[in-house]
Amino acid sequence: MRYPAYTLYFVFFLLFALPVSAQNYTLSGVVRAAATGEALVGATVAVPGLRAGTTTNERGFYTLLLPQGNYTVQATYIGYNPYSGNVSISGNQSLNIPLELASNELQVIEIEASTLRQKLNDTRMSVEKLTTKEAKLLPALFGEVDLIKTLQLKPGVQSGGEGSSGLYVRGGGPDQNLVLLDDALIYNPSHLFGFFSVFNSDAVKSVELYKGGFPAQFGGRLSSVVDVEMTEGNNERIQATGGLGLISSRLTLDGPIVKDKATFLISGRRTYVDVFTRQLNRLSEGKPDYNPIPDYYFYDLNGKVNYKIGEKDELTLSSYWGRDFFTFKDDDFKFGFDWGNSMASLNWRHKYNDRLYSNTSAGITKYKYTINNEIDIFSFKLTSDIADYTLKTDFDLFLTGGHSLKFGASATRHNFTIGRLNFDSDDNSLSFGAGNDYKATEFGAYIADDYQVNAQLSLNYGLRFSGFSNSKTYFAVEPRVAAKYNLSENTSLKGSFASMMQYVHLVANSGASLPTDIWYPSSEYVKPQRSHQVAAGISQLFGNGKFLFTNEVYYKWMARQIDFRDGANLFVNDDLEAEFLFGKGKSYGNEVYLEKIKGRTTGWVGYTLSWTYRKFNSENPEDAINEGNWFPTRYDRRHDISVVLLHQLSKRINLTGAFTYGTGNAYSLPVARFAFQDVQGQRSSVVPVYSERNGFRLAPNHRLDLGLVLKLNPKRGSSDLTFSVYNAYNRRNPYFVYFDQVEDEETRQTLKFQARQVSLFPTIPSVTYNFKF
Repeated sequence: MRYPAYTLYFVFFLLFALPVSAQNYTLSGVVRAAATGEALVGATVAVPGLRAGTTTNERGFYTLLLPQGNYTVQATYIGYNPYSGNVSISGNQSLNIPLELASNELQVIEIEASTLRQKLNDTRMSVEKLTTKEAKLLPALFGEVDLIKTLQLKPGVQSGGEGSSGLYVRGGGPDQNLVLLDDALIYNPSHLFGFFSVFNSDAVKSVELYKGGFPAQFGGRLSSVVDVEMTEGNNERIQATGGLGLISSRLTLDGPIVKDKATFLISGRRTYVDVFTRQLNRLSEGKPDYNPIPDYYFYDLNGKVNYKIGEKDELTLSSYWGRDFFTFKDDDFKFGFDWGNSMASLNWRHKYNDRLYSNTSAGITKYKYTINNEIDIFSFKLTSDIADYTLKTDFDLFLTGGHSLKFGASATRHNFTIGRLNFDSDDNSLSFGAGNDYKATEFGAYIADDYQVNAQLSLNYGLRFSGFSNSKTYFAVEPRVAAKYNLSENTSLKGSFASMMQYVHLVANSGASLPTDIWYPSSEYVKPQRSHQVAAGISQLFGNGKFLFTNEVYYKWMARQIDFRDGANLFVNDDLEAEFLFGKGKSYGNEVYLEKIKGRTTGWVGYTLSWTYRKFNSENPEDAINEGNWFPTRYDRRHDISVVLLHQLSKRINLTGAFTYGTGNAYSLPVARFAFQDVQGQRSSVVPVYSERNGFRLAPNHRLDLGLVLKLNPKRGSSDLTFSVYNAYNRRNPYFVYFDQVEDEETRQTLKFQARQVSLFPTIPSVTYNFKF
């Protein structure tokens, strides 16, 4: 799709032709936790007398442009006591704000109404922010808190299936999400076949999800940005945080290396189901009905070091390493695969003056999976991986007249290994290899302005220039525009437009939950994907600031979507591009959200009404999908409802509940079958006949999860017991449907085909002991 030329003219005009006033002064500083010295990301800093405010960035830094005079400055953050102080503005001034931890840590959802008001007045729309403290209060599968699963409870975000941590945001696939950990890309953010995310809750400070209105600094994916920020570590004392659960345990250590100068964090998590399955296999081995249980486990490690060189410079080294291992062994057969991510990122933050800041980073990201198979005397090994080497820099420039500029550039070198196969026999009589290697360069540059026009109107607009070079070089311009207008003190209108490009593409087999995936670069034949999204909404604050209601509508166009021919060979294929089909997509819907974050009972209700379609034509009619007509995607979900309630029963006990309902996934079923016999006419074969693609629906998916958090020794430390019941009323939600062929016992002739549903999880109770000392 082409966007109108006047869009570019309008953005250029806003960037370079807006007037600049010189009557305001800068009030800037850092908001930190008083107890630990850690910068608080997303804290609200406001001047109520001017109805002006802002939120802190990823370094805890804020800037307000104020006219000369005396003002009251307020600061709030989830789980901390609010701050209020007076300042006299007669020139540029610095004010660092320490926030004290609230006396009751479990009451983390209750914050001052001014924070909801700041959310109302924020120019950004389609953004969801979540802290680890919030997520830990919600019921969890197997007792393991998962930040990504909590995001699935927000409107516009869907899961890929029962228990999955995959995100399907506003009609996009799981590969169309830009997942960042401390600014470093994570390719596959899942453990346990997608049931858990790779983010250890103890090592994460906060998560921001952008569903639309994307800031110009983000690029490379079509549907969403998941920005995960790791905690920096305690600046005052060494502390330990962890938990003992049914299937995994975790431990985090953090503290000062040099007080007020350097901190560290190291965090680890591992499952231990394999310990029990190995023992069961040993006890059952040799019995007539012995059926070995597959061996599975995962682990991940996080590390971070912060070093404050001086008042103007700070270095941060972040790292992550995680892998999953699956093995099945039976007599002469052995099958296994493993996959995982690793990353390291070095960031240098520099303050030039009170108005100009920079963040420069160099990082390495790797994703790799390996399949091993040994059958009798033969063995093969199939690997696929991608390695990225990235250098980028970002600048923040705060101008007078209500303008805040952000600009920067990045470059990434991609190294792809596509289906590297090695096949050998024990006697070396047969040996061969196959696969492809590609190298590509991706680059981008952007500039954006956050412009506070007046008390009612604010704008955020920018341009991103991106490119990709492999066998062919592509360039693109990606305009971004967002606006907010206050109709009244408690009501605001918001709108946004964003254009996104995606230059790398996920190739996956039909078992979408398995990690047998390949990332493939754009080339002369495989063109980059593109999306355009428009959104508009209204926000209303009521109930003396206790409730925020938002209603957003969106429409998204997607070009050059990728699918595969029927029977495509995704592995051991030197011409994988010949298996691709290209089409277009569209998604549109309405998202309604009601949030309450003040009082003993808090929570939210979300409802999404949406449609998601794809269309694949082809010059060869045999290659067209659904005869070239529009069809719903598997994750097209008409209705999606989530209700989350948290109630503080006492200072030591919190009760939680989460109810979800979703229209069943779309899928294809045979509408008829025909039979034919072999030459001798002895045995018949049955061939299914399909009609339209994804023309049927699975049964609706719904369940209720309950939880209780019991704080132990509230006067000493902050340990607690978390009790959870997953699927409290034992709803057997469909995971997939297959057909069982029923035959006559005597003649072995087929009598009928019976549909059978496979469900994953019944009612699952769990308990986790969490500690912090």
